[in-house]
Amino acid sequence: MRTVYFYTLGCKVNQYDTETLAELFAGAGYGIADAPAGADVIVVNSCTVTAEADRKTRQAVRRFRRLAPGAVVVLCGCMPQAFPDTADALPEADIVTGNRDHRLILSLVENFSSRLTEIPAHQKGDPFETFELSTFKGRTRAIIKIQDGCDRYCSYCIIPTSRGRSRSRSLESLSAERDNKKAAGYREVVLVGINFCCYGLDIGKTFVDAIELACAKGFERVRIGSLEYDNISDEAISRLAALPNFCPQFHISLQSGCDRTLKAMNRHYTSAEYLELCNKLRAAFPDATITTDLMVGFPEETDEDFEQSLAFVRTVGFEKIHVFPYSVRPGTRAAAMTQVPSAVKEERTQRALALADELRTAWLAAQVGKTVSVLCETKTEGAVFGYTENYTPVKFKGKFENNAVMRVLITGSDHDNLIGELCSAG
Repeated sequence: MRTVYFYTLGCKVNQYDTETLAELFAGAGYGIADAPAGADVIVVNSCTVTAEADRKTRQAVRRFRRLAPGAVVVLCGCMPQAFPDTADALPEADIVTGNRDHRLILSLVENFSSRLTEIPAHQKGDPFETFELSTFKGRTRAIIKIQDGCDRYCSYCIIPTSRGRSRSRSLESLSAERDNKKAAGYREVVLVGINFCCYGLDIGKTFVDAIELACAKGFERVRIGSLEYDNISDEAISRLAALPNFCPQFHISLQSGCDRTLKAMNRHYTSAEYLELCNKLRAAFPDATITTDLMVGFPEETDEDFEQSLAFVRTVGFEKIHVFPYSVRPGTRAAAMTQVPSAVKEERTQRALALADELRTAWLAAQVGKTVSVLCETKTEGAVFGYTENYTPVKFKGKFENNAVMRVLITGSDHDNLIGELCSAG
């Protein structure tokens, strides 16, 4: 039996795409390898959201070539789709392809004879590439992709090029995969997309329709991936608040708290509008966590702009913040703007990280004394580890039962986790 090893960089959508490839290869008779050494095929599913993601992709391809010199090394995903010439220039990859057609990847491997690059371009009107997966290997929670692509064209972002136009999965197909995942024993499912809240605009539906469908079939928890500001109306919030198994975790990309910078980024909201949305979500979901992405050092960001952004972050009081410096993406409008010096970006990054740590520490400390439900995932260093409904990580002592839900009293916290004592099984 030939074997294939998968390595994934980037977001949950990429993770889902890799699981799609794993089922395709398994269906063709391949064994799924747990390590690259000895594998007949190695597939690197790349990310290209930043220059650092590109660097990690190149590094992975070169490392796997050294570890498995006789393997067919496949580079696929977002990086080749956005930057085909850069990907093609990697001699360590035997097959270079993109993310538009995952069935093509299996076909290219099956028919491989010499190095090749084949990257079909995304086209306007492309359908959603539908698969109805049955499991999600090695994970306690299952992921279901319901949307792909983006039409927003933020001035710093290459994702519309790498992922194509926004397109949505049919509710019928979502229902079929939901039933597969429920039959496989998952207690929690995560719905994901590249621009999740634009789900349904092309098929006359809304993202809430998809969430309601997932919630209707007995999952104890239904969670959603990263969000943009788009289409989160009062009606949408009201409908979500009526779903008892919907997890109140909202990761809503902010990028900047300065209106001047938001406009230059081509973001379609103001800081005041963003704050209003956060207030509405917290009013509707008392246990909600609102987390975000914060970009620092965007081109032409002044010291005053940066200070405004930090002040806004403090006003919102996010439960967690992913801070990252702006990264030039060739082909975007921001790449042609006046760049902030690297040293300034680094100094701003460190200040933003310090604020993020301060807010996170204060919020974790405020959870002491609460009793929460934890979906158990792993046991390391003598402690059971899992997540609450609002996606807060918790560690506690006790017998580990994978996929069990436990009631835990929170007694303390460390840098990023809550610490608790077991009360009972959920």
